[in-house]
Amino acid sequence: MRQRRHPEWLKVPIAGGVEYSRVRKVLREKGLHTICEEAKCPNIAECFNRGTATFLILGDTCTRSCRYCAVKKGVPRPVNPLEPKEVAEAVETLGLRYAVITSVTRDDLVDGGAKQFHDTILEIRSRNPSCLIEVLIPDFKGDVDALKLVVDAKPDVINHNIEVVKSLFPKMRPQGDYNRSLELLKRVKDLDSKIITKSGFMIGLGETKEEIEETMCDLRSRGVDVLTIGQYLQPSSSHAPIHKYYTPMEFQEFKRIAYNMGFLQVESGPLVRSSYHADDLLDLIKRVKNT
Repeated sequence: MRQRRHPEWLKVPIAGGVEYSRVRKVLREKGLHTICEEAKCPNIAECFNRGTATFLILGDTCTRSCRYCAVKKGVPRPVNPLEPKEVAEAVETLGLRYAVITSVTRDDLVDGGAKQFHDTILEIRSRNPSCLIEVLIPDFKGDVDALKLVVDAKPDVINHNIEVVKSLFPKMRPQGDYNRSLELLKRVKDLDSKIITKSGFMIGLGETKEEIEETMCDLRSRGVDVLTIGQYLQPSSSHAPIHKYYTPMEFQEFKRIAYNMGFLQVESGPLVRSSYHADDLLDLIKRVKNT
């Protein structure tokens, strides 16, 4: 099958450079994974060259089978008890002021991996007390106790991506649930109103503009503070096809609409991903903490 050509605005720099190599070296020495690599993020060159990376904990194998995701699916290995310490050491070595931690979904674990998030947050705080922390969590199958374990560790930002509009969930996220994800985001605020909540989704999978706006409205009505919207890019021919390429102007229009809905910060663009320029939240976190 002939490979589809992306529009000009989706061209990205080739990976490489001194800082890129340094980040990869630190990750390899610690035996750590990143979502940047596992999900084939188009921004990996830019982010690694800025000295940043999004750590992927709980291994590199996901128990779910979302049709858009490049992360490996299957039976995961046992949880590494040293991983929280190794991530904290890497954060220290890289000199990060803002660390982003995500994970594969681990439905095989009783708590969905919540304790590993909790322990990783505390390890980073212990070794790097001035570093701000964002966690991008799975839905924990709606387990409130698992969510509370993460909230109790007091990360600065809790992100949970809605990923796609509601009508696409059965096809694209068969093991997920749109309303369950919305409820999780609301519960974060119920448990600790000082934690900034964040969510994002991809477009280009066959949704309508009305559904995009409806998803934004649903997220904002659950108190979500920060929103990211990006273009879906098909990782391989076995993944869901691209239905539409949205233009940069269309993304700017979605950004305008989102700000009018009351979101505190919005990243909307063809190459935007959930952790893209996440450290731009530094000022927002400081403002929220001082209110």
